Amino acid sequence: MRRPARAAALLWAVLAASSPLGAEEMPVPIAYLRQQVERPPVLSDLDPIPEDEGIAGARLGRDDNATTGRFLGHDYVLSVAEVPPGEDLLPAAREALAGSRLLLVDAPAAALLRLADLPEAQGALILNVGAPDDGLRGADCRANVLHALPSLAMRADALAQFLQLRRWTSVALLEGPFPDDRAWGAALRASTAKFGLTLEDDRPWDFDGDLGRTAQAEVPMLTQDLTDHDVLLVADETGDFGRYVLFNTWEPRPVAGSEGITPVAWSPVLENWGASQLQSRFGDLAGRPMRPKDYAAWAAVRSLGEAVTRTGSADPQAIRAYLLSPDFALDGFKGRALSFRDWDGQLRQPIPVVSPRAMIGMAPFEPFLHQSDELDTLGTDRPESACTAFGAAG
Repeated sequence: MRRPARAAALLWAVLAASSPLGAEEMPVPIAYLRQQVERPPVLSDLDPIPEDEGIAGARLGRDDNATTGRFLGHDYVLSVAEVPPGEDLLPAAREALAGSRLLLVDAPAAALLRLADLPEAQGALILNVGAPDDGLRGADCRANVLHALPSLAMRADALAQFLQLRRWTSVALLEGPFPDDRAWGAALRASTAKFGLTLEDDRPWDFDGDLGRTAQAEVPMLTQDLTDHDVLLVADETGDFGRYVLFNTWEPRPVAGSEGITPVAWSPVLENWGASQLQSRFGDLAGRPMRPKDYAAWAAVRSLGEAVTRTGSADPQAIRAYLLSPDFALDGFKGRALSFRDWDGQLRQPIPVVSPRAMIGMAPFEPFLHQSDELDTLGTDRPESACTAFGAAG
């Protein structure tokens, strides 16, 4: 028998031995709650958001958990509830909490906080898979909320590290008008300062589509008088104008941020560290490529599964304690183990820096060192954290 086959057989034997015949099955109910948000009108609708974004990732995580769970008597059940745009999330949240104390939530930051503060949510464990806001990991953190989705600061820091590594240290910023654009713009500014880049120019995108000319014609005019720079940063998280900036600036410059060179939680271009295997399994399940929210939801459900396996418990507080402990590590197919920060509940993870058709690099990059974990060079480190809900040791 080949070595991998022997190892697999031994693993299953150990798992089977640890689940005595006749042992009662332990249910592990997990709820996925999504607040649908109406997308603002954009110049192009070439990239529609899949209806099952995030949900498909959670389903793959459930299936992966079941592979081990069936040997241990752990029955993973995933329920999904969606709230239409404009409707209150809280009634659906209360109903979900009545059936499960383990929740994945894809909702705007304000709705997530209202949910976390419900009396019914105290003692539950909520995993944020949809809100990247830095405030949720800072002054607005909640002890019952962990974050599987990378923060804006983590992604912006990954990009700033890459630009500093390439010595492209002079940047200009073009920021969109929507709240998500402005939040991403603020994160890019902060990372520019953190990693010693120089912001040479900073201006809004104010094209309204009613000027008798196209966005393609507007971009060269808007960038004609930009102060000299190495890279043009684009803050367009809404997916409105960024596609028209590439190869269309007055001066030939690389574009980064929301288009061009992008820092992401996950991308279809990832192939190393077993990522192609995860991509393939997700494609078989969903019939489309995995997106960042899918990856966050997959990582959240897999984290719960790992904790249940190691602790033998589906109790939210036992799971939370294990996830925040030094013992937890998750293979996230990014070359390094993923773990949760015990000061703000954020899932540490490498951030791929990619182009539309290839991976450029994986942050953190080698020159950027840390006294304990290089992954903590991405986002808010312990000394800078404004989160007080977790206490000194989580």
